[in-house]
Amino acid sequence: MPNRDFNGKVVVITGGGGGIGRALAHRFARDGARVALLDLNEQLLGDAEQDLVQAGIEPLCVRCDVTDLNDCERAIDEVTRKLGSVDVLVNNAGLVHRSGFADTSVEVLRRVMEVNFFGSLNCTKAALDMLLARQGMVIVISSIAGLTPLYGRSGYSASKHALHGLFETLRSELGERVHVMMVCPSFTRTGFEQRALDADGGHVQRGRTKVGNEASAESVADAIVVGARKGRHSLVLSPVGKLAVWLSRLAPAAYDRVMLRRFARELQS
Repeated sequence: MPNRDFNGKVVVITGGGGGIGRALAHRFARDGARVALLDLNEQLLGDAEQDLVQAGIEPLCVRCDVTDLNDCERAIDEVTRKLGSVDVLVNNAGLVHRSGFADTSVEVLRRVMEVNFFGSLNCTKAALDMLLARQGMVIVISSIAGLTPLYGRSGYSASKHALHGLFETLRSELGERVHVMMVCPSFTRTGFEQRALDADGGHVQRGRTKVGNEASAESVADAIVVGARKGRHSLVLSPVGKLAVWLSRLAPAAYDRVMLRRFARELQS
């Protein structure tokens, strides 16, 4: 398959006000794409718009609650009306909790699932007819937690595993009509973890555990766009992430021991 050309294409990015979303907008725009940012947080959306305009990019910014199918349909209709098409949908909006399952309210786990899983489902449903007409692409920002267990983040890990089940099956259903690429970043320097939920739905005050070097949002965005140009089906973006995936599959007990050593204190701090 020849490399895809994003020049003149319309790229819709959910969670577009955040670190990876904003970096993706910059990176796709460098390839000549027109970018539309969807986000529920109007402050982040406004900051992202200002940042992009200062870089000479004119984004379309649309407030959207990805957990609401009707709102996703309205937002995609607005993008299509103003930009003419949807060629690439990046399902990037996400939410994480840091809390043990036994202590975490079902409402928190449900909220994480609504944003991470149903948010991606809703936006894809809303954009699918246009993507089919344009022989477009869906990029799903999953996580290493979508391929392995992750201590203290049971709902987050479950939501990311569910994304793989949905979108890898969708890939088989759509064949070559719409390309689907799953992306699994590891720890990345963004404000994402600062908005992590605790067991009761408030914001976590304690620091988080990190494994390996944190990637920049820009390096993650660059790898995603390069992978999308090449038509990759999946990307695992860090050496630590690749090691975690293989260790969890080949030696799950050893993986659990290593993870417990790394993360157990996080919930006690």
